[in-house]
Amino acid sequence: MNPKTGQEADWITCWQKLTAVRGSVDRVSGSGRPRTARAIGNVTVVEEMALSQEDKPRTHRTVRQIARESGISRLSVHRIIKTDLQLKCLRKSNAQALTSANNQARMTRARQLMQKYPEVW
Repeated sequence: MNPKTGQEADWITCWQKLTAVRGSVDRVSGSGRPRTARAIGNVTVVEEMALSQEDKPRTHRTVRQIARESGISRLSVHRIIKTDLQLKCLRKSNAQALTSANNQARMTRARQLMQKYPEVW
């Protein structure tokens, strides 16, 4: 009981009502706010976009691109990819482009190292 107002605490009255109606205070399945962002339709849309490579291997859309094209928030897209599709969201990174001169210099250096330390190889 609240000494200032003389009323019982709200959680006590809620508990009593739930106990009277349901018989317990446990959560009823299906109660609560329904899922909207991670609905099955959105999961399929994100899955198609995330896994489509359009005949270009080792390419994919970013989370931001999927969010922009599908109209789903970026965080929801990330959550769908991570929890529903069980994939990892990685950022695109530029690989170092090697010229033929770089490739030749690496091969020369590798051969020199193999001659200098033959016991390792």
